[in-house]
Amino acid sequence: QVQLVESGGGLVQPGGSLRLSCVASGRILSINSMGWYRQAPGKHRELVARIESGGSPDYAESVKGRCAISRDNAKNTVYLQMNSLKPEDTGVYYCLGDIKTSSRTDQVIWGQGTQVTVSS
Repeated sequence: QVQLVESGGGLVQPGGSLRLSCVASGRILSINSMGWYRQAPGKHRELVARIESGGSPDYAESVKGRCAISRDNAKNTVYLQMNSLKPEDTGVYYCLGDIKTSSRTDQVIWGQGTQVTVSS
């Protein structure tokens, strides 16, 4: 059983910063890609950023220049550094992992989410 656990959310003032972390644990052979999605109240879940194994990161237009995704393969961890936060960045942030759990099996797994609130 593979699990993703996010941390680092919280309440921050506009213009502030947060660093989210997501740790994958369990039976993991390798991680193909990891990403961050967010869901604001009343809205669909949307991609914030993702990073492939050995590839360049992709970002939503709304966060380009303000966010940076990185991963530590040795720790099975992905980070999302968010700067210059805006109220519209408020939402539940979910980690998504595309994880190889056996030679024949890839699993797409969601974390439980962490709340980010940007408000003065």
